[in-house]
Amino acid sequence: MPDLPPIVDSHCHLDFPDFAEELPQVIDRAVAAGVTRMVTICTKLKNAGSVRAIAEAHDPVFWAAGTHPMSAASEPLVTVDDLVSLADHPKFVGIGETGLDYHYTADSKPVQQQSLRIHIEAARQTSLPLIIHARDADDDMARILTEEHGAGAFSCVMHCFSSGAALAETALGLGFYLSMSGITAFPKSQELRDIFAAAPLDRILVETDAPYLAPPPRRGKRNEPAYTAFTATRAAETFGVDPAEFFAQTTRNFDRLFSKAAA
Repeated sequence: MPDLPPIVDSHCHLDFPDFAEELPQVIDRAVAAGVTRMVTICTKLKNAGSVRAIAEAHDPVFWAAGTHPMSAASEPLVTVDDLVSLADHPKFVGIGETGLDYHYTADSKPVQQQSLRIHIEAARQTSLPLIIHARDADDDMARILTEEHGAGAFSCVMHCFSSGAALAETALGLGFYLSMSGITAFPKSQELRDIFAAAPLDRILVETDAPYLAPPPRRGKRNEPAYTAFTATRAAETFGVDPAEFFAQTTRNFDRLFSKAAA
C-alpha cells in the first residue's frame, strides 16, 4: 500500500479473547500500517477495568465504555453516574457502545431503550460522543435519537453503520457521524455504499469493529486494527476521492468528534 496519511480505528474490541495471546503485536502491526490511534470499546461495565488497563499500557489506544444493547437485559442496568464517573480518566473518550439491537434480542426492547436513554444523558453530562449500535431497529432508533436531541444536544457516531437511508438521514440531520466498517467493502454492499456516498465526507469515520468484519482481502479472517486501511482505501472509491484525501479527512473528523483523543 502506498504511503498514506495516518488513520484512526475509531472502534475495536482489544479486550476480546481473540487478541489475548498477542495484543502487543496486534497494536504494533496497527501502528506499522499507519493506524496511529485506536479506540477500544468496553461492552459490559464489569469489564471496564481490563479495557482501561489496555489503554493505559499502550500509547496509541484510547477507550470507551457502555452496555451493549444485546447485554442490556442480562447485565445490571447502568446508571448515569456509573458512566459519568469513568470520564475522569484521561484516555476515556466516549460513551458506549449502546443502542438498539432487535435482530436477536427483540424481547428486551424496553430495557434496551431505557439503557440507551441513560447513555444519552451521560453523553450530555460529559460532553463525550455517544457510540451507537443499531440493528433492525431503525424506526425506534430514529425516534429516540430525535426526541433526546430535542431535549438537549449531544454528539454521536453511528458505529458500523449498516442501517437504511432514512436512519442515515436522521442521524446526519442531527449533526451525527456515520462510521464505515469492513461491511462497506464487501462486494454485495453496494446499497450501503450508496447511502454513504450521499453523506457529507466531513461526517464520516472509519473503523474495524475488530475482531469482527474483516474487509477484503482479509475477509473471513480475524479482523484487527491494522486492516483499517483496507476499508478506508475502498471507502475512498465510494466518495470518489484520492485515498490520501480520505485518510486525512476522516482523521480530522475523528479529532473533531473525539476531541479528547485528538492528535
